Amino acid sequence: MNKMDPPPPRNLLPPRKPRLDKASRQERILAEMMASATLRVGDLAADLDVSTETIRRDLFDLQERGLVNRTYGGAVRPFAAEPSVTERHRLMVAEREAIAAMTVKFIKPKEVIAIGAGATTTHVARRMAAECRDLTVITHSFSVATVIAANPTIDVIMCPGHYDAREGMMFGAETIEFLQSYNVNRAILGISGLTTEGLADAEAGAAWVYKAMMNRASETIIVSDHKKFDVQALAIWARIPDIQRLVVDAPPEGAIGRALARARVEVSVAGK
Repeated sequence: MNKMDPPPPRNLLPPRKPRLDKASRQERILAEMMASATLRVGDLAADLDVSTETIRRDLFDLQERGLVNRTYGGAVRPFAAEPSVTERHRLMVAEREAIAAMTVKFIKPKEVIAIGAGATTTHVARRMAAECRDLTVITHSFSVATVIAANPTIDVIMCPGHYDAREGMMFGAETIEFLQSYNVNRAILGISGLTTEGLADAEAGAAWVYKAMMNRASETIIVSDHKKFDVQALAIWARIPDIQRLVVDAPPEGAIGRALARARVEVSVAGK
């Protein structure tokens, strides 16, 4: 060392990262929520270098804005709250029509098909009326029954039960008991959300009807657009290994894609 050189610094610590302000911190929490459906208070506090009380206040604020749901020790994504079925019919029309065109390829004459309520399943029913023949269709959805009845070779059986005007469907104990009397080749069902925990619907009444249809079917086909991936909804009615096929407009990736592969679910991408 040259005698003129300054002595090396002693006990220097790396510079401390500046703490984020409240708005930036909450943006970071929401970004983390998009990457992981469940967050823990302790992990967030360590990552953001703040106290657990600060994180709890942040989560409270975010819950008040409807952006997270607080849990014991952390937070999860907010549950899906879907618009009415009438409003949903006007959304993702091209994607749903492509999904419907793909789905009817798996239906054979003389089969018994159970179809759940929903916008995507109504698109499937409309395509079935145009392309299929000699089927028996069991449904609890008035929109499905109406569009499919245009085909005189398809026999429509309507489930009894309580009427949900917002969804245009029947539900309840009578509906589920009625379904127990039938053997079904395929159940074609929609979802409000799909996570690694399973398939869920925003309406509990619909969820239990879907489960009953699935349990009576030799094959369950889920029809869904990609915006339902990684979305939590109120009532989980099936686990991923319970289904046999998923028809979508874009392939699921990440944890959901891996879970579907492990369960050997056939993923059919519309337009591919």
